[in-house]
Amino acid sequence: MSSPIFLYIIGMLGSMAIFTFVLRLIQPPQEDNSSLARIAPKGPGEISPWESLNPNGSLVERLDLFLVETLKLGGKIETTHMLLGKPDKPTPLNILHIKELAAAITFGFLYFMTEDWKFALIVAPVAFFLPDMMYSGKIQDRQRDIIRNFPALVDLAALTIESGLDYMTAFERIIQQARHRTELEKEFSRTIQEISLGYSRRDALRRLAMRTGLQDVRSFVGLIVQSDELGTSLVDLLRNFAADMRFRRLNAAEKAAAQAATKMLIPIFFFIFPTVFILMLAPMMKNVFQSGGLGF
Repeated sequence: MSSPIFLYIIGMLGSMAIFTFVLRLIQPPQEDNSSLARIAPKGPGEISPWESLNPNGSLVERLDLFLVETLKLGGKIETTHMLLGKPDKPTPLNILHIKELAAAITFGFLYFMTEDWKFALIVAPVAFFLPDMMYSGKIQDRQRDIIRNFPALVDLAALTIESGLDYMTAFERIIQQARHRTELEKEFSRTIQEISLGYSRRDALRRLAMRTGLQDVRSFVGLIVQSDELGTSLVDLLRNFAADMRFRRLNAAEKAAAQAATKMLIPIFFFIFPTVFILMLAPMMKNVFQSGGLGF
């Protein structure tokens, strides 16, 4: 009989083999030109988060390199880290280790509970992607915070530029006057810092759009680039853009309000109506049973 440790190792290797087969079957290995992490060039002082991995190092490092290089997961993890705002923690390597740990813990727990390594082997690759749901929720919260404050910042930028300042100087002045920095203001502050490190204005603004992952920010950057190229009035463009954003947000709110009545039908039918019927009919049914019947 094989020892539990041996079965655990075999299960992990088999799990990775199945995961590799399924991933290659669904998504053949090819260069993903749409990946934000591949589009974004490495700037001054930036290195790949996978540079520290040693191909001849520990088993964990070799597993990391296998997932990053062979299964092409490095770009997706870097994109997730970028959309999170490039925090110090977690790093892309931390994200990868959390995903590996989730798969390993799931396999070990299921094997301990069921003693069926085949079942644990099938479920473990699924658990590898569970942390993505948590990071996706954080990214959506961050994007909502950015888009909530974006029209006000665009209006302030238009007002400041109209007073005679350059648009980057206007953004810097707005950031300096902010008492509480939101995610949007942190991103603009990072853009200003990148320009001071050697990026061109166009590249820094495009990196701003990639870090947020929002269409409105990409359109905003496109307006600024277009204004630089064609020499058109940036103030009018920004004011019209802010008005358009507010109009679309108002339409979205009206659409959500119109759908609220339909969405309320499900909790009404399953929770409210049964409760009302119980409260209305319970005394009547109690009297019927206590009197011995309906009386006819």
